[in-house]
Amino acid sequence: MSERHSAPVGLIANPASGKDVRRLVAHATTVDNQGKVGIIRRALVGLAAMGVSRVLAMPDAYHMAERAQIGLGRMSTTPPEIEILDMPVTDQSADSTHAARLMRDAGCACILVLGGDGTSRVVSKGAGDVPLLPISTGTNNVLPMFVEGTVAGLAAGALAQGVVPREQGAYRHKWIEVSVNGQPADRALVDVAALAGQFVGSRAIWNVEDLRQLVVTRADAASIGISAIAAAVHPIGPADPYGLELIVGAGPCGVEAAVAPGLIQEVSIADARVLNTGETALVHGDRPLVLALDGEREIVLGAKDTATFTLRNDGPWIVNVARVMDAVAAEGRMRCGRNLLEQEEKL
Repeated sequence: MSERHSAPVGLIANPASGKDVRRLVAHATTVDNQGKVGIIRRALVGLAAMGVSRVLAMPDAYHMAERAQIGLGRMSTTPPEIEILDMPVTDQSADSTHAARLMRDAGCACILVLGGDGTSRVVSKGAGDVPLLPISTGTNNVLPMFVEGTVAGLAAGALAQGVVPREQGAYRHKWIEVSVNGQPADRALVDVAALAGQFVGSRAIWNVEDLRQLVVTRADAASIGISAIAAAVHPIGPADPYGLELIVGAGPCGVEAAVAPGLIQEVSIADARVLNTGETALVHGDRPLVLALDGEREIVLGAKDTATFTLRNDGPWIVNVARVMDAVAAEGRMRCGRNLLEQEEKL
């Protein structure tokens, strides 16, 4: 095999994911930081097996990346060198966006993201065209994958080593452009919801009685939250070139969905329509409203504020782990040096 150029891999682990109010009002699993350390450690093993020598990690108060290095000395291959980014730690979502931007500028070939849909959203704001490999450690997990850390490291390493090109191993995700008073304000990757009220509070959505309007890029019946509600009306896959708008309220359709882990509620749907790429939905409902992006309350609309949701198809690159690993296997990267099936045929 010809020598390949190895690019660094980025690592962003959200220390706050897996700990929101849904642990109190529902039955969501708590993913503590030590559990994330274990995932990072296994990802480093996978990266090392693919020959990755350099990892750029976002700093955090728990020092997750540094803790993950402990115990790697027994590896048969040299573990990657972890460089902690030189940046302030504010414990705000902006840290993840800032870190992703630094990783993009440093030439990272892939960014491993530990968190939920909201974490992937803020990382995508700084990552540009660098593919994201989201690993589920949050609550709303439509986009993040339940993938073993070792396999995630192997897949990210395959991209970094050039074994699998980005266009083969990743796909462009849809997104929703959120504009307020005619100006772009933020984005969502999976769903955006307009809720009655004006308080951000704990940020997480858990009371469906507040819902007024939903727009989704994906509607997955096997997920939880807004995407599951939409899927009860019309399932939508990540490759479908459209989304869905729902008006919540008294109407002809009532659906039951898992709105949070261990919490199933009925939602009344007054109207629904397919939203094609480039189409815009005007935000309805009496003010004040709060706009929740990928499950987290972010924007408050006052009495005179207007807002729109526009569906776009040029969002972040998302790694398809199964596709990458199939390509790695097909190339023989993990093979022992001889094709056993060919040997058997000769016999």
